[in-house]
Amino acid sequence: MVVSHKLLSPGLQFFLVRSRLVLAFLVLTTMTMHAAVKVEKTEYKGWKNCYRVSNGEVEVIVTGDVGPRVIRYGFVGGQNLFKEFSEQIGKSGEEKFQPRGGDRVWKAPEDPIVTWAPDNVPVEVKVTPTGLIAREPVEPLSGLQKEIEVSMAASGSAVKVSHRITNHTLYPLEFAPWALTMMAQGGTAVFGFPPRGHHPANLEATNPLVMWAYTNLADPRWKFTRKYLTLRQDPNNSEPQKLGSFNPDTWGAYLLNGEAFIKRTTADPSKTYTDFGCSFETFTNHDFLEIESLGPMTKLVPGQSVELVEHWGLFRNVKPSAISDEELDRVLLPALKTVGGLD
Repeated sequence: MVVSHKLLSPGLQFFLVRSRLVLAFLVLTTMTMHAAVKVEKTEYKGWKNCYRVSNGEVEVIVTGDVGPRVIRYGFVGGQNLFKEFSEQIGKSGEEKFQPRGGDRVWKAPEDPIVTWAPDNVPVEVKVTPTGLIAREPVEPLSGLQKEIEVSMAASGSAVKVSHRITNHTLYPLEFAPWALTMMAQGGTAVFGFPPRGHHPANLEATNPLVMWAYTNLADPRWKFTRKYLTLRQDPNNSEPQKLGSFNPDTWGAYLLNGEAFIKRTTADPSKTYTDFGCSFETFTNHDFLEIESLGPMTKLVPGQSVELVEHWGLFRNVKPSAISDEELDRVLLPALKTVGGLD
């Protein structure tokens, strides 16, 4: 039955007209937001089948010839804060795992065979309204299938990156999702500890600080403040260094040439994390520095998937005058408030 507006009261007529206008505005706004993010197939340094996701301010480049990998994240026309191994960029089909650079997803704890399974073959790429999903074939060595979904905000630098692993074996497996981001040379990584307290008011331990056999706390690349752990990447120092920790609000930043990359995720203290309870790890050698986040150990039956979601942001004019609580608070806390919450 169709009801004529002439039979409705003036107030109800106004309400219906206003509701339709609001609905039309919301639909148009949503379409405009999605339209602001463009995905285009592109060549990148020898790879013919890469995909560029951009909102005109920042850009993400995902490889299609290998992966899944995010090989670039930067301001349009600006530096790539991610490491690129020039001798490996543009190549594919290698028998062994290639570091290449960029952001990838692994399984933890680390295994020299299954974790290091090669990702050197083409991936399936599905374009979405705000980005894309890049999915590898099932790995012959591990029976796992990895994928990365990128979703970019219509403006600004916010990017949501979902790292997923699916169990395609015939038996249950237990492991943790692990997101590793390789940063370019010459910068400094910053990790925030959980909120600090005072003795004797706070007597219980708040977080682990985990070492590896090759960790050397006397190495000058490490610097600790009360609230932060920092690690400097030095192209002239080939000694590997690594530390891990836990923070329910897990985040890491990388400062390079006046810009900052921040990635952030959440960790659940009630669940079990690998490497003596790490939700965050950082590693460096002379080639790169890695900022890593880890999800909880999860048991997956065949066909099940696990996901680790990170929120990324890029920031200009981040120039602390010293590695101190006061200076890192000044340059990083305002940026941190804007990272996260992209749905």
